[in-house]
Amino acid sequence: MRTRPLKVALLGCGVVGSEVARIMTTHADDLTARIGAPVELAGVAVRRPDRVREGIAPELVTTDATALVKRGDIDVVVEVIGGIEPARSLITTAIEHGASVVSANKALLAQDGAALHAVAEQHGKDLYYEAAVAGAIPLIRPLRESLAGDKINRVMGIVNGTTNFILDKMDSTGAGYQEALDEATALGYAEADPTADVEGFDAAAKAAILAGIAFHTRVRLDDVYREGMTEVTAADFASAKEMGCTIKLLAICERAEDGAFVTARVHPAMIPLSHPLASVRGAYNAVFVESDAAGQLMFYGPGAGGSPTASAVLGDLVAVCRNRIGGATGPGESAYAALPVSPMGDVVTRYHISLDVADKPGVLAQVATVFAEHGVSIDTVRQSGKDGEASLVVVTHRASDAALTGTVEALRKLDTVRGVASIMRVEGE
Repeated sequence: MRTRPLKVALLGCGVVGSEVARIMTTHADDLTARIGAPVELAGVAVRRPDRVREGIAPELVTTDATALVKRGDIDVVVEVIGGIEPARSLITTAIEHGASVVSANKALLAQDGAALHAVAEQHGKDLYYEAAVAGAIPLIRPLRESLAGDKINRVMGIVNGTTNFILDKMDSTGAGYQEALDEATALGYAEADPTADVEGFDAAAKAAILAGIAFHTRVRLDDVYREGMTEVTAADFASAKEMGCTIKLLAICERAEDGAFVTARVHPAMIPLSHPLASVRGAYNAVFVESDAAGQLMFYGPGAGGSPTASAVLGDLVAVCRNRIGGATGPGESAYAALPVSPMGDVVTRYHISLDVADKPGVLAQVATVFAEHGVSIDTVRQSGKDGEASLVVVTHRASDAALTGTVEALRKLDTVRGVASIMRVEGE
């Protein structure tokens, strides 16, 4: 066994970083045995050096992150500060000065993953980021390594615990969106500003990373269609239950049937209660993978929090340290397929549309005509109302998103349609 310790620099010591440091200390002997060499925490870069950090020697703490990553004796840099800058510059500098990198930074990887991979390849270093997508759930490594010989056609999942908690609460208790959000905030599942979660930004970054790995194609955050879940109502859940469905905020990455292009999107969707994702409750995450040879696989577990995320970081740390000792590197970016990322208009799925209409003869015929004129076939219609007001719920067969958009625009121009109350995609059938 190698006796010289591998030196690790930790960038960030918040909820995740402090847990990484704790595990490195308390599991030091096990990590040494698994890696084949001791692992030593050589420095911790923070913004507030005066804060007491249990288990971390004060002399290891610094506010000069750049100086820390430039040290020639650092073997691995663990980045858990998040955001684009200074994380991007620090990771680049670390690699250029001889360190491999483990990151949990989904936003940065979704935006600049290709450039960071290029720097890592140029300098012969590792860039690992299992913790960037689904917390403790092993997902990136199975997609990148275990399924490397297979053809992945679809990755669909719940990749944000905050939104799943909110939607699950609305489903199980009948609570409204704001009430469920308030409870999520009180329990610590939602940030004081929940925008990144509830508007789908967090899930979109993860979708970009997953699509890139699954389809061997560079997919950036800007390529991902994003729609938040703040407009989901109790009425939507009631309609979903009548269809034998529930509602989840899904990240969906697909390869076209002819293999000509890929799509990546994040939005609320109705899914049948029989689908495995429908039973994912609370703040848990789950990702459903469909491939040619392996068939259908599902990965499930806690997707956020200090300990789960630290677990994924430590798994990467062990792998990178083993590579370091062996003088090798693990898998880098695989973008050989270079498939075009098609816009949302090309996506084909089913739709649930709720309309507020005038309660008088001929309305249904007018609405059906608009659907037909735009090439969208109706599967079922449900109508209810009284006193001149009515609700019309239409569920379609599969159609392109562009065709559905055109249909809705035309419906809004009808005098008998007083409003489009809700549009929800139907997935997982």
